[in-house]
Amino acid sequence: MTQRTSIAIIGMGGIGGVVASCLQLSGRHQIVVCARRNAEAVTLEQPQGIHRLTLDVVTNPLQADHVDWIILCTKTQDTASASGWFERLCGPSTCVAVLQNGIEHERRVAPYVGSRAVVPAVVYFNGERRSASDFGFRHASEDDIAIPDSATGQAFAALFEGTSLKVSPRQDFPQRLWTKLLLNAVANPITALTRRRLAVFQRGDIHSVASDIIQEGLAVALACGVDLGEKAQSQVLARLLSYHPDVATSMYFDTVNGRILEVDALTGAIVRMGELCGVPTPTNRILLALLQAVSDGAKLEERR
Repeated sequence: MTQRTSIAIIGMGGIGGVVASCLQLSGRHQIVVCARRNAEAVTLEQPQGIHRLTLDVVTNPLQADHVDWIILCTKTQDTASASGWFERLCGPSTCVAVLQNGIEHERRVAPYVGSRAVVPAVVYFNGERRSASDFGFRHASEDDIAIPDSATGQAFAALFEGTSLKVSPRQDFPQRLWTKLLLNAVANPITALTRRRLAVFQRGDIHSVASDIIQEGLAVALACGVDLGEKAQSQVLARLLSYHPDVATSMYFDTVNGRILEVDALTGAIVRMGELCGVPTPTNRILLALLQAVSDGAKLEERR
């Protein structure tokens, strides 16, 4: 009998909950979810219908053991708080997939995983956590998850065979990674700072600010060796305008609910890489200062 692959999903938000549920429904692997709260009985609504299933959820790192794969699904700012999980889950041959925003996936987890293989990922599907145990899932692109076309990337994609999630190794992964970053670096900061949903991009002045953000990001990407092409700016703007005006970003919700913002991995990455490559990013630098001030205010409120 073939031994089942052991997989630990760290984080049970919209992305982690959907990934864990889809893998569990396939029945091919041994799944454990590492989360702050227990939610064993789970409901997953997806295009194929509603499924009710049971997940093995552990809330204390001491309950965890070595696994073949770790799939990190936390917000980027919560990566360090997962260090206890990494310490318990990482074995000599463990591989790690990082399903987070930004472009610095390997650097972000390096202090916790050492020299183990890391697979960065671009997530396209819409995963929603409606309650502690109720999740929704919708396809939003041809691929649900894109990863590098490498041996480890292909091994990660194989984990999802027979599931509802399409995971695709892509040779143009660097371009996909930067394109997703630019989309996030425009939509999230502007909706957060204006406290308005995507309808705000129908304003001409906001459209102009968005163009400046993208132009700086494209220049930084090119300096980093990633050419997104002449049409990249118009394509990112067109994608933004294609969404329903009532759609909101995660940073918008975090702002209105007084939560810490995922700013370092988005706007911070553009500014940081710009400094390393000698590319000025004045618009993104202003946004970074404003967003950090908002986020620091949320941190102060959390400590009270």
